[in-house]
Amino acid sequence: MHTDHRSPITDHRILALIGSNGMLAKMVRERAPQNYRLNLYDLPEFDVTDRDQVLQEMRRVQPDVIINCAAFTDVDGCETEVELANLVNGTAVGYLAEAAKRVDATLVHISTDYLFDGHKDSPYSEEDKTNPQSAYGRSKLLGEQAILDSGLEKYFIVRTSWLYGPGGKNFVETILRLAGERQELKIVADQVGSPTYTADLADAIFHLLDLTDHRSLITGHDPYGTYHFSNEGHCSWYEFACVIVEEARRHNLPVVTRDIHPIRTEEYPLPAKRPANSVFDKSKYKATTGAEIPEWRDSLQKYFLNRK
Repeated sequence: MHTDHRSPITDHRILALIGSNGMLAKMVRERAPQNYRLNLYDLPEFDVTDRDQVLQEMRRVQPDVIINCAAFTDVDGCETEVELANLVNGTAVGYLAEAAKRVDATLVHISTDYLFDGHKDSPYSEEDKTNPQSAYGRSKLLGEQAILDSGLEKYFIVRTSWLYGPGGKNFVETILRLAGERQELKIVADQVGSPTYTADLADAIFHLLDLTDHRSLITGHDPYGTYHFSNEGHCSWYEFACVIVEEARRHNLPVVTRDIHPIRTEEYPLPAKRPANSVFDKSKYKATTGAEIPEWRDSLQKYFLNRK
């Protein structure tokens, strides 16, 4: 059991948000409960790969919570920029874990479905063996390992998949752009996963953090550890694209696409290998938080309603 002598959750919590200008971080800022005081960190003023800066700034601010949304997420770019990927997604995560341990903060780190090889024919649980097939996946695994090696006990590693949301490069926006330009689309149909809306992931992060107030910890249940989170249900990239285009038409967005064709992965070669199965088993998250997870189609509709 971890003892936490801080004030109850109704008091202010200082939150250091790393990578604060990214797609997920923007939603974390929007969805943060009122009792969180946010300190925002991103390039060029703050460099998560600078250990001295990370340790000094966290010591100065004394955050209760550090959420790490900083990452090198260009999956194909990681294949040629391996050193940078390992530094940002791996080594730098260790610096944050070290800082969190020194100031007694809870670290929330966002990880990925790319840790798995995708060969399993059922959803992946937190206990399943990792076997990343890309430089990106290997770099993210280094980050998880850095947290475990740090000796930090108060951490949440939240693995997610197929993330989309406002203010970032993502599959939904790519399909909307292409649907406005091309009469035909060819989309990979033999990779299956669960889309995740950033608003739902941000809410999930705060549901987990709610478990760390002293009242929850008094019960003796330790909520810390690794969790899988994505929206409920699953689809292929092809099915996802079809639903995106349907929604675009429903919202009177410019669509010139007439046909969407399913293709195999080998017909659309990319530098980084993608897992064929990215579906997550979310039962640990649901059992621990008691929270419901929205179905991916419902969340996609919300995204379109809120889309600027």
